[in-house]
Amino acid sequence: MWRYLIVTHQTALSPELQRKVSALVAEDPDAEFAVLVPEAPGMTYTWEGETVGHATERAEAAKTLLEETAHAKVFRTAVGVSEPLQAITDELRAQPGYDSLIICTLPPGISHWLKLHLVHRAQRKFGLPVIHVVATADAKARP
Repeated sequence: MWRYLIVTHQTALSPELQRKVSALVAEDPDAEFAVLVPEAPGMTYTWEGETVGHATERAEAAKTLLEETAHAKVFRTAVGVSEPLQAITDELRAQPGYDSLIICTLPPGISHWLKLHLVHRAQRKFGLPVIHVVATADAKARP
């Protein structure tokens, strides 16, 4: 049984991520997944006096979608700091035992994370296998 850390934000609800997770579940039905969504700067809003993080909503929506469509066992959702490499570092310290990272980005030219070389930096820094999923540009528009 492998434990995967999915790192995503705008692409959290993408069909490409759902397909990849579904394929991993088909290979290992006991696989477990956590969804980490780094907070985007300025992406919080206030509703009836409470600050609600957009990242929290996205993480929970991704959990629900992956459980329903990919039959994934999502044991955790988390929101990290806005810098994605630091968010991954914090999550790996708080919850050791992940076997692989799944980083889901928008396509090259659109993806801020690819401009930061996140996939390659994560591979070098953490020494874990990294699965890179590229979502279509229209995944950005989904809630």
